[in-house]
Amino acid sequence: MLKIRLIPTLLLKNGRMVKPKKFGADGERDVGYPTTTARIYNSQDADELIFLDITASTEGRNFLINTLYEVSKDCFVPLTAGGGIQTIDDIQNLLKVGADKISINTAAVQNPKLISEASQKFGSQCIVVSIDVKETSPGHYEVFTERGKNPTGIDVISWTKKVTELGAGEILLTSIDREGTMQGYDLNLIKIVSQAVSIPVIANGGAGTRQHFVDAIKLSKASAVAASSVFHFSDSNLTQVKSFIFNSGISIRPI
Repeated sequence: MLKIRLIPTLLLKNGRMVKPKKFGADGERDVGYPTTTARIYNSQDADELIFLDITASTEGRNFLINTLYEVSKDCFVPLTAGGGIQTIDDIQNLLKVGADKISINTAAVQNPKLISEASQKFGSQCIVVSIDVKETSPGHYEVFTERGKNPTGIDVISWTKKVTELGAGEILLTSIDREGTMQGYDLNLIKIVSQAVSIPVIANGGAGTRQHFVDAIKLSKASAVAASSVFHFSDSNLTQVKSFIFNSGISIRPI
């Protein structure tokens, strides 16, 4: 059995790190410099780091290259980068400066062939499809793009199956309803997606306590757990969360 991964997410805006709530619908807070925070997470034995430029898709900007270049000098864990990825060249440029994986979101919906082209060129292990989801009616989950601004009408299960067929290596699954709330992951969403596909599913959006991580893994079968707010606004750091997961009987990389 593969070890569970604990992954901090770093959301970038104008070169700074921010923490929105429900994708900015309930505001956002500036939480510092991404390079400084990445070094702290590296020292606390993060299994990976995810960097997402949250304005790149909507505003056509990309601060990722400089950030990745600086972070890769000091951090020796796998780095995933996303935000505004539109072309194979965009992917190539981020890989050149230190990214190990690339997260594709809006562009994957607009041009699904990008997934297959990228996985064929760089390997499926390099391609993460990021899927942002809202529960639009009880038990029904719809895919949204443009940082939650654009409803696509696409059901999450049909989309996750399609991206798997196209060659995605894993899925970063974010609940827009839970993001930044610290009220817990959407366990039903994680469970139905994990059951629908054979590739790893990274649960994201809602973690606020150490038990929330364990629930996503044990109850919903997440392959990895990602979070941000809990590391900024609670008394739990990465090392403490990892210890709690390990002590709950879950296989995770040692501290």
